[in-house]
Amino acid sequence: MSLSQFSNPLWLLFLLVVATLVVGYVLVQRRRHRNTLRFTNFALLERVAPDRPGWIRHVPVLLLVLSLVFFTVALAGPTRDERVPRNRATVIMAIDVSLSMQATDVEPTRLAAAQEAAKSFADGLTPGINLGLVAFAGTASVLVSPTTNRDATKAAIDNLQLSERTATGEAIFTSLQSISTLAAVLGGGDEAPPARIVLLSDGKQTVPESPDDPRGGFTAARQAKDQGVPVSTISFGTTYGRVEIESDRIPVPVDDESLREIADLSGGSFFTASSLEELRKVYDTLEEQIGFETRRGDASRPWMLLGVLFATTGLATALVFRQRLP
Repeated sequence: MSLSQFSNPLWLLFLLVVATLVVGYVLVQRRRHRNTLRFTNFALLERVAPDRPGWIRHVPVLLLVLSLVFFTVALAGPTRDERVPRNRATVIMAIDVSLSMQATDVEPTRLAAAQEAAKSFADGLTPGINLGLVAFAGTASVLVSPTTNRDATKAAIDNLQLSERTATGEAIFTSLQSISTLAAVLGGGDEAPPARIVLLSDGKQTVPESPDDPRGGFTAARQAKDQGVPVSTISFGTTYGRVEIESDRIPVPVDDESLREIADLSGGSFFTASSLEELRKVYDTLEEQIGFETRRGDASRPWMLLGVLFATTGLATALVFRQRLP
């Protein structure tokens, strides 16, 4: 345990006082022993007190000294990391609804599996988080503004409709706008609540052609970084996925590279999933990351309890074995 883990580390200096008391006790015992050897008639001592006290007479003092150590640590205010549910945060789920999401490489289809996992994610988030939903294909739309009403979000997830093309950048820009709107409505506070975008997609951006375009995915990720909103991306599907469009079997492999770059540029995390079970695990991980925060909490109670326990035991031992308090 380092000094940085104490809220009042100066109290630890009291341990020097405890150490001084220990040294003083040892010196007193040595002096008493020397005086005994110098002035005692051993023949008479054997007849009067044949059973002289042994090491057990030091136990009460030892226990009391340890109690002082524990009390000192408690006064120094030890702390520990505690996971606390967030009660102020905004999360936008951005879900790809391009035609490639009808591929059946993930049973029953990519979209159906994504819908089921997204609803489980909504149910698992801590109640105080505002959750919104953005669907994107050639354009992006806010289907549900950030709210704590999970039923509204899940109903919108059930009604997702497929469309042509993929505008990943628009999904991020639209999500950022939704987050800003909520922050403006809420107002108050020194700073806006933490926010994150969780973007699920299965393919490469097609609108605009370049991700570095002013409305492209990489540009949007950089803006998200500037606004302090990480984008966690999920590449969902396989490399052998295909869809049938107008009797043609068109390959729709996942595009891990661009989604990983978006996550890196924005300060978010990148995940892959090629099945419903894997996607659920990804969302479980995100629930832990988003739904809880780590704070430094007070950890003095165990030390205080140890101090009380050792002090009480020390006094009881003194009364039982020495018939007096030390």
